[in-house]
Amino acid sequence: MTSLSRQISHLIFAFATVLVTVLGSFGWWAASSIDDRSMARQARAVQHGLTDIMERMPIEQDSSAIWDDSVVNLRAGNPAWIAENLAEWISEYFGHDRVYLLDARDLPVRVVSEGKLVGNELYYDDASALRPLVEDLRARMAKVSDGLPDSTAEVTGLGVEDLVALADGVPAIVSVRPIVPSTDAVSQAPGTEFLHISVRLINKSVAQEISQRYEIPGLLFQEDAADDGERISSPILNGRGRSVGFFTWIPEEPAYDLVRQTMPAITIGLVLVALVMFLLLRRLKRTSAQLEDTKAQASFLAFHDPMTRLANRALFEDRLGQALANMRTGASQVALHYIDLDNFKRVNDTLGHAAGDELLRQAAARLTALITDVDTAARLGGDEFAVIQFHAEDGAAALSLSRTIVDAFSQPFGLSGHEGKIGASVGVSVVTDPSTPIEDIMHQADLALYEAKNAGKGRYQAYDGKLNAAVRERRELEMELRQALSGTPGLTLVYQPIFSASDGTIAGAEALVRWEHPKRGPLSPVTFIGLAEERGLIDELGLWVLRQACTYAASSSVPWVAVNASPIQFRDEKFADRVFAILEATGLQARRLEIEITEGLLLQNSQLTRSTLMRLRARGIRVALDDFGTGYSSISYLRSHGIDKLKIDQSYTAQLGQDHEIDSIVRSIIDLGRAMHMAVTAEGVETEAQRVILNDIGCDQLQGYLLSRPVRPATLDTILLRSQPPVRETA
Repeated sequence: MTSLSRQISHLIFAFATVLVTVLGSFGWWAASSIDDRSMARQARAVQHGLTDIMERMPIEQDSSAIWDDSVVNLRAGNPAWIAENLAEWISEYFGHDRVYLLDARDLPVRVVSEGKLVGNELYYDDASALRPLVEDLRARMAKVSDGLPDSTAEVTGLGVEDLVALADGVPAIVSVRPIVPSTDAVSQAPGTEFLHISVRLINKSVAQEISQRYEIPGLLFQEDAADDGERISSPILNGRGRSVGFFTWIPEEPAYDLVRQTMPAITIGLVLVALVMFLLLRRLKRTSAQLEDTKAQASFLAFHDPMTRLANRALFEDRLGQALANMRTGASQVALHYIDLDNFKRVNDTLGHAAGDELLRQAAARLTALITDVDTAARLGGDEFAVIQFHAEDGAAALSLSRTIVDAFSQPFGLSGHEGKIGASVGVSVVTDPSTPIEDIMHQADLALYEAKNAGKGRYQAYDGKLNAAVRERRELEMELRQALSGTPGLTLVYQPIFSASDGTIAGAEALVRWEHPKRGPLSPVTFIGLAEERGLIDELGLWVLRQACTYAASSSVPWVAVNASPIQFRDEKFADRVFAILEATGLQARRLEIEITEGLLLQNSQLTRSTLMRLRARGIRVALDDFGTGYSSISYLRSHGIDKLKIDQSYTAQLGQDHEIDSIVRSIIDLGRAMHMAVTAEGVETEAQRVILNDIGCDQLQGYLLSRPVRPATLDTILLRSQPPVRETA
């Protein structure tokens, strides 16, 4: 560039700088003046919007709270009416997030959240924030109605409303109103009034409502004032002048238009052209880089597991084929290791799927660290991995790697503050003939793995061509069970009636699963239920039994049906949801379902178990403790887990009348059940003497061969139609 050009450039730059500075200063002054007024208007609109919501809530409450029927039905404890007119309805129709109905002692009568009935725990969580308002209103009501026989006229229209912070830290608008009659037909003495509490959480929905009504786009609620320099804040103050949060928004700045209008059009055009060119060039460069990255990523994902970054099944089989090809050229033997993580499902169910995914990633990293660069580690699916050992000098070298894998996985994994202990089982097939089909090699490693797990897990096992026939048999039985659960005929249910001890009528029936194997004949439940628990099929089997039993009960006149649940099923945090879904799909009422559990489940003292049992019982499902007396559960466990029924183990029933100590134990169990308001069922009643003794000492229900063997649904329907105690069944 010449000196003159440089001077002209400098002059133009200086002139442009001065011009931009002058225009910028003028624009800044104009923008500040206009924008300040705009922001003040928006701040007033935000506060008016919140005030409007607070003023509407008492009116919305009083639409049902001032009503004769409300008082009458609350006193009568009519849950259906209360839900349709006073609790769930108000929440759904007016958008109140939480509704609490309190009796005269300020105890919760009904707790509703998001239009749905929930447990009283939610109210007790919020009670510390709500109690001052409730006490304030009670004091006002007592003052104005002191000495009067009827408080209706004095307390009608009273209410307390304020902004509070709930137990979970979320601020909310809370309105407390008395529930009063609308006419003189119903009287209400002072101090007997029910209270209606409506809660509107100050969250995204409130911000959106104000935003739409007052045209303030981007309005948000935040706990702290905006400090990003772009958003402005308006504090939310409660009745005591304390801040519970802030509404923040990006203010309208109409002054920007004025600034743009004062700028020379040519300058805007040049700036825009330069900016567009710059953005297009940068976009082109970024797009090119993204295309390269996407191509590489797609190529990688085609042959790798996206979670663990290990080889997937397609690449695994290709690498195994390469290893066999290398053997044909004189390379050393190849070994295939199949690895299955022990107890992975327990960690996944207990700590959650996120922890399970992290465990898989750590397991992949640990496995990769144990092999050489030429070997291949793959994830075949779920918690199953494989290693292709390209240079296994002999069987001892292959077993050495298997042993190393088992030892490495015996060490715990760190999972977000938790310790995950799993272990691993390994089955290895050493290939000596490179012409062996890949499918055979994989099958051999799978059989070896199965035997390792069958021998107690945390082990390794080599395939030697002479695996125990029992292992093959058990593996085949597992595959057949999987087929039966997928729809192959064979699995059926029978039902053993349970009789009322007082009048001999059928009180209910217990569903029992049977397997009529097409080739092996009838199989004992002991044979395949244990296999299902061992091989991770018990969840699927348990839900199959539950679905079949509920379907039958919904179409029959049996009072209720009992279904056994494995402790393993309670490791699933969604077990209660799956039960509810089956009830809804089959149309069976929750009160006609009984879930039987074992004492071993209570001994785990798991918070997940307690929570699941509470959810089941809250829906109306009864919980029975099966084989009571054979474990070590304490009374505290019975109380904390919520048990509705005790079932006396048949080993005690069999010795009734023969052993005075057994008689005393059975009597104590019945007394315990009566004291804790639990029904008691005696299992294994096989003699008339046993029936008489149990009836004399107050046992509620009887079950056993004396009364009826397990029968098919059609037979049970016939028994029910007789409307009289059935004769002994031999089917």
